This record gives sequence, C-alpha cells and structure tokens, in this order.
Amino acid sequence: AALTVRFLTRRFIGEYGDMEFIYSHNLTVDGREILFHIWDVPNSQEQAEDGSEEKRIQWADSFVLVYSICDRASFNILPLKIQFIKATKEGQSQEKVPIIIVGNKRDLHHQRVVSSEEGRLLALSLDCGFYEVSAAE
Repeated sequence: AALTVRFLTRRFIGEYGDMEFIYSHNLTVDGREILFHIWDVPNSQEQAEDGSEEKRIQWADSFVLVYSICDRASFNILPLKIQFIKATKEGQSQEKVPIIIVGNKRDLHHQRVVSSEEGRLLALSLDCGFYEVSAAE
C-alpha cells in the first residue's frame, strides 16, 4: 500500500489545478501483475450536479482521499465525501468499499494545522485506512 500511496501522491507536489487525469500503472503484487487505472480528480467543495461524481464512484473499486496537513478545509470536507462514497458505492450491498485517507505535506510540519492524531481518529471513526506522507520526499 505504501508503494501505491507514494505513486499516487507524486501528483500532489505542485499546485493541483482543476484538471482530471487517468493514470495507468502496472505493479506486481504477490507474483501477480496488476494493472491500476487511477482517476485523479481535483477536490470540489460541492457535489457535482450533473451526476459525474456518482459515475466516478461507480467506476472505482477503491478510494484514496488526499488532504493537506496545512489546509484545514481540505481535511474538514473528508467526512461528507466519505459518507457520499459509501452511500453511492455500497448502497444495498453489505460489501465494504476500501477507502484510505492520506495526509500529505508531512515535510511541512512547521505549517501543520491538522494533527496526525486528528487524521487517525477520523479514519478510525469512518472505518478507513490512514497514512501521512510527503510527496516531496
């Protein structure tokens, strides 16, 4: 998982902007070659009105939500996003959707406004995985 998170977070070194990208990446796990298709979607404060967000959620098998430890607003929107993902993806199904919360910019500890403990507690309360990383490293 750490290798995948490192691959995913390379995208977050500079300014994000508002463009979407789909990346493909091959990785060998336990002797099996796995092809990842990663839909890199910029944050939106509002849910999409045109149904595109629901389409993205149905398309994906798992989710990695990245926030900046230096940006409280990016952290504060996570509970609503995760609830929306679970409601859309799980629906009537009892199958749990894999979601990981990633706190980025760990190297900027002097600008930190979201503690590691807050991230861990949020992930625990929402039944998600949690990592802190530095894409710059």
